[in-house]
Amino acid sequence: MTKNSSTGATQIDPRGPRFGATIINVLSVVIFFFATDKATEGTGAILFGIAAVLFAIGAIFGNTKHPFGWLYRTLVRPRLAPPKELEDSRPPQFAQGVGLFVSLIGLAVYALAVPYGLAAAAAALFLASFLQAYVGYCLGCQIYLGLKRIRVIRSA
Repeated sequence: MTKNSSTGATQIDPRGPRFGATIINVLSVVIFFFATDKATEGTGAILFGIAAVLFAIGAIFGNTKHPFGWLYRTLVRPRLAPPKELEDSRPPQFAQGVGLFVSLIGLAVYALAVPYGLAAAAAALFLASFLQAYVGYCLGCQIYLGLKRIRVIRSA
């Protein structure tokens, strides 16, 4: 993690968010299977609540303060070669906000007793985390960049 002197943005290892997305991907599969059975749907909602808290930490404090970021820096990164390049931390932090939004929608549809609503939200979380973790395509980052391009988000 370093500061970019021209933009003032924190630069992070791009493999860190992918590591976190892998964990979320597995969690989303677990949530999905709990959410598809009425007897265990409440457990799925609790797990979605945990995911929402994790996304809130990432959205508010950034990936460097996220528990998955700490796990990555402590357990994974020391075993890897240095990254070829660093990336701006703002798009992944925005993506955490998108994950929080999806999690809150999942909890809302559960609270409203929408049939399979929690499972659908878990499937959306699965798709987004799958793309980030295994393909390296961050949907939330792309939303951030699109909003920046049309000047909804302004550079600091």
